[in-house]
Amino acid sequence: MDDMLRRARMEDQRRSQRPVLPVCVPGLYVQHGDRGFVAHITASEFAFSTVRGLTVSVLMAYGTGQATAHTAEWLVSELLGNAVRACGDHVPLVVEVYVTGRSVQVNVHDPAADLLPRRSAVAMDSDNAESGRGLGLLDMLAPGWDVVSSPVGKQIRCHIDAK
Repeated sequence: MDDMLRRARMEDQRRSQRPVLPVCVPGLYVQHGDRGFVAHITASEFAFSTVRGLTVSVLMAYGTGQATAHTAEWLVSELLGNAVRACGDHVPLVVEVYVTGRSVQVNVHDPAADLLPRRSAVAMDSDNAESGRGLGLLDMLAPGWDVVSSPVGKQIRCHIDAK
């Protein structure tokens, strides 16, 4: 019984130290995750701006350095932009950002399972590049990023080593 009480008190203390999340509004529903957050959003300038800001503030609240937090923010921004380009305006998205040991995980889930990102063989600085440099940036900032299919779409997962 004492062990259960001790665990409950530790959990209450941990919850009281969590960063403050925004109030839920239509198109933006944010929950605490384990050392991070999960945001269910409808693509909009407001939702994107809020999620980018949360990425930095929440990661830093959990002890991530500023450089790593800003790298994660850049990844979130790039992945959200790619999702809108692939799926269209007002697409429903799920963004997960959390600390895992000495690293950070950024996941963005969209409903378009059939629209998979493809890496280009053309260099990012080439005049022959036909579109943005987003996937090249992912390769630089989160080498080894991957895509996982799900029953409701796909999830792009990026792992960042903390600096």
